[in-house]
Amino acid sequence: MIVVVRFTNPGPAFETEAQRVVAWWAQRPGCLSLDLVRNIDEPHLWAIVGHWESVGAYRRSFNGHEAKLVLTPLLSQAMDEPSAFLSPQELGDNLPRTT
Repeated sequence: MIVVVRFTNPGPAFETEAQRVVAWWAQRPGCLSLDLVRNIDEPHLWAIVGHWESVGAYRRSFNGHEAKLVLTPLLSQAMDEPSAFLSPQELGDNLPRTT
């Protein structure tokens, strides 16, 4: 499973804070890799790109008090868009969610 969390114009302290979050988050069970990247053409665009062994492992990475303290301040600055992706073979029929 791949996760892409994007940020736009995040501010001067963003890179330092994001590196700290990535280092912590990368140690969660099921995290295969996690990278902080910056867009080549638009320097105000950043992303955290992660590979997780499963959807469950990714979702469990948000559990617990420490996760909320570490992840929430940074992720609350992320662009409001879907961030989790699976290959078509893993996903199967992808039906829209109902409200």
